[in-house]
Amino acid sequence: MRLAVVGLQLTALAVAETVVTLAYRAEALVLCLLYGVLATLGWLWFTRRPPRSPVSVSAGLALDLVLIGGWLFLTGGYTNPLVSLLLLPIAVAIILVPLSQSIALTVSGIAVYTALVIWHTPITNEHHNANLAQLHLAGMWVTFAMTAAILLLVVGALARRLRQQQEQLSTIRETRLRDEQIIALGLSAAAVAHRLGTPLNTMTLLVDEIRSAFPDPDLADDLNLMKQQLGLCGAHLQQLSSAAVQAKSAQLENLQAQNWLARLRESATLLWPAAPVEWSTAVPDCRVAVDATLDQAILNLLANALTASPSWVAVSMRCTEPNRVEIVVEDRGDGLEDAFRETPGEQIVGSENGLGVGLFLSNATIQRLGGTLKARVDQHGTTMIIDLPAARAVNAGMGGDQ
Repeated sequence: MRLAVVGLQLTALAVAETVVTLAYRAEALVLCLLYGVLATLGWLWFTRRPPRSPVSVSAGLALDLVLIGGWLFLTGGYTNPLVSLLLLPIAVAIILVPLSQSIALTVSGIAVYTALVIWHTPITNEHHNANLAQLHLAGMWVTFAMTAAILLLVVGALARRLRQQQEQLSTIRETRLRDEQIIALGLSAAAVAHRLGTPLNTMTLLVDEIRSAFPDPDLADDLNLMKQQLGLCGAHLQQLSSAAVQAKSAQLENLQAQNWLARLRESATLLWPAAPVEWSTAVPDCRVAVDATLDQAILNLLANALTASPSWVAVSMRCTEPNRVEIVVEDRGDGLEDAFRETPGEQIVGSENGLGVGLFLSNATIQRLGGTLKARVDQHGTTMIIDLPAARAVNAGMGGDQ
């Protein structure tokens, strides 16, 4: 903005000199060049060291008013058609600085204009009324066009920057609220897991005592099954603790997509041995960066699909450009249709067979690793698409291979 003002002032001096003889041409030219030097130095300084306080910005805009007002004083005062340039620092101040400082700068601009009305120097030592009238009208048009262009470029750019910052702050605020919900769920799960340890140990001891007190072969089979189930519960609690430690250290495994899909298939087979899951054999040749929480997120989505469509579920994987991997989970149910009226996983949805937090946690885990969760519901069923960055993209964002 400042360099544009300086350019306009130099152009005005050159045009005016071809029509009339300016009374203070040399002084106005020196002041204009001084303004240009200060504008360039200020631009270079604030580019390398952005201002930390709005006071420095207000001081710079006040200096703009003084320099522009001084140049106008030497070139006709309020009769100069470029007097509207005083509005530019005020417009920038309204956007950049606090209200009190912008009010002060507005009052200063009015004071400078008032001073130019009361005290001003003649534009020429001779009378050239006709030439001055035409020059003034032409200058008013040029001033309007340049002021509008500068406002569009400078003030418009500042307004767009502020809107982008507001959107970023809104996104950060939403992410923080989601993380707080996840932390609350994690603390609750950790507390429940800690409290379940003692009842499991007690029940294991009771099973051993019952077996000793009642040596019945039929009862022994039931007791063995009960002990096996108690051991499975204990293993799940240990897995929960290890997953929490791994998530805290943010360790990622760099695996081939085929190996990761095989691991997911093995886990799903252990959880649902008789489930009709159709696993695609066409696996792309690429690598992915995963952890235990991502595995659990995919298994949660698979569990939702099996609940909605117990007869058929399909899982496939494909590579997309540039450097993206998609996992597609398809089913023939419509149980999640109401949950996808908005972005899937953004809110905790209702669930008849669970706590309703699986989809929410899965989406949070996928987003934490730089991915997105998309859903498509039609008359054929529900399709969940997990879009993840390939291993190279993840490692580049984290500063190296994991």
